[in-house]
Amino acid sequence: MNLYPLKFGPIFKERIWGGRQIEKVFGKDLPADVKIGESWELADLPCDKSTIVNGSLAGQTIDQVIAQFGVAVTGKEGYRRPLPLLIKILDAQDVLSVQVHPDAAACKRMAKGDPKTECWYIIDAEPGAVIYKGLKPGTTQQQFADAVANGTCQEYLVKIPVAVGECHFLPSGTCHAIGAGLLIAEIQQPSDTTYRVYDWNRIDPASGQGRPLHIEDALECIHFDPTGDNLSLKTTGRLVDADEFKVDKGHQIAGAEVLLTKQMKVLLILSGSGQFTAENSKPVEFDKGDCVLIPAAFNGVMQFAAECEYLIATLW
Repeated sequence: MNLYPLKFGPIFKERIWGGRQIEKVFGKDLPADVKIGESWELADLPCDKSTIVNGSLAGQTIDQVIAQFGVAVTGKEGYRRPLPLLIKILDAQDVLSVQVHPDAAACKRMAKGDPKTECWYIIDAEPGAVIYKGLKPGTTQQQFADAVANGTCQEYLVKIPVAVGECHFLPSGTCHAIGAGLLIAEIQQPSDTTYRVYDWNRIDPASGQGRPLHIEDALECIHFDPTGDNLSLKTTGRLVDADEFKVDKGHQIAGAEVLLTKQMKVLLILSGSGQFTAENSKPVEFDKGDCVLIPAAFNGVMQFAAECEYLIATLW
């Protein structure tokens, strides 16, 4: 069969800090009366695997398609392992915990967890919205441990005002938090290993208690980087060029056409609409909020019916 652009159904995650912006901005049909903090747009984890919702492969999961078609999907000979990419939309109506994700070396030292490098693309931001990215230069592990113990660790975080269109890179080992009033596209390694350092003294209504912290593990994983130069911020072109993944930003006007190179890529449509077309293949329409995997074997064109912005994630 001819492979075609694959669209996926979202996997919604209830979060204490979530809201309803994913429904408001992207028209996704959220479950009623639930705070949804995350919409997993493409996932290939043991616990969650994205399901195709269009064409003859509808109902199959991403891992099933890769196992069946191999190099025609990935463009990489012999590739069979889970797709090393997780794409989410985050709705932070409240601040997230101060946290860290381990790098590969920390996972090996601790004999647990999976590394997670990520980036945040700011889709929408309320006035005054901020993120916390990295520690202030010169912060030592002991200083930070003492601050965690007395509830003042936020004083050592770098607080950054953000604007729509910015992409912030956060390599694993970066201590961080997302502030309130932000809608974010998160592209990351497929790991859910998170060590919380501080949760702003909030109480979880479901339990009546604070959420668990993982202070010892977090202190083992945090990079006490004296410069923070690796925490890039970009707004155009190639947003991320890391070993783990690449992210580019596309912007096209209505009526434009883009020839798709024969390379596996994942597109997250931020605005606009259009269709993918190819010889001997039915057109595949796309709209705002869609996540679409373009198989390496697909030889076609992306046509834009309306002005469009989109993110392009690639692995190799």
